Amino acid sequence: MGIKLGTNDYGKAENRVVRIHRDTPRHEIRDVTVSTALRGDFTAAHLAGDQSRVLPTDTQKNTVYAYAKEHGLREIEDYALTLARHFVSDVEPVEGARVEVDEHTWERIPVEGGGDHSWVRRESEIRTTVVEVSAAGETVVSGLEDLVLLKSTGSEFAGFLRDGYTTLQETHDRIMSTSLVATWTYAGTDVDWDKSWSDVRAILLERFASVHSLALQQTLWEMGRAVLEAHPEITEVSLAAPNKHHFAVDLSPFGLENPNEVFHAADRPYGLIRATVVRD
Repeated sequence: MGIKLGTNDYGKAENRVVRIHRDTPRHEIRDVTVSTALRGDFTAAHLAGDQSRVLPTDTQKNTVYAYAKEHGLREIEDYALTLARHFVSDVEPVEGARVEVDEHTWERIPVEGGGDHSWVRRESEIRTTVVEVSAAGETVVSGLEDLVLLKSTGSEFAGFLRDGYTTLQETHDRIMSTSLVATWTYAGTDVDWDKSWSDVRAILLERFASVHSLALQQTLWEMGRAVLEAHPEITEVSLAAPNKHHFAVDLSPFGLENPNEVFHAADRPYGLIRATVVRD
């Protein structure tokens, strides 16, 4: 039985970059975490320790920072595409590049005299993109992570399958909460990235709030379908939603009623619902 080297890549993970744009009195900020990974024929490095075809990961790190200055860092999809194209086009052994960018959101502080250059960090939500460039083509997958949502009514869970281990009671009025992860794949690269991302996010929020949910699965379907109906440049939407359970507390030992007003928020274990919505 022969033994051979399988799929491999290498890169520099989680480079933290903060870019301040000072070209106008009203400054702009981009705060990102960038990871690079290069593919090619690096067999000699693995089998013989020969580094002659290996661009150091430290060089990749330096390129990440230099490109934030030389080419700007505004829309993260454009930045990731520029980086990936450089590695594939300008570094001879590299046949494919993957660049992941997570953007950490800052909101401008609306105060007189400081609003042009002061921000407050929105801790939870992260904007994401993953770009792949190779001879086979270019793909861009954008998305968001840790979008924490909650609705206090308009959600049910009933009529489910039961067996001998089922103890869960049906409910027709419950809190539904999740920390949404969503990604969507573009058909091409001629896209107004910021506008598209903002609109998709708004659609996801609207569907979560408006759909009377009989199951979290149904809500994900309605979210994905609405995005594809509104955005022909997107080919598929993938959604992952951990169910952040809220259990009504039994207050009867204290002579108190609890008509879905006081809850225990449980962080684990949790249901995890995932779905991909695609064009036929």
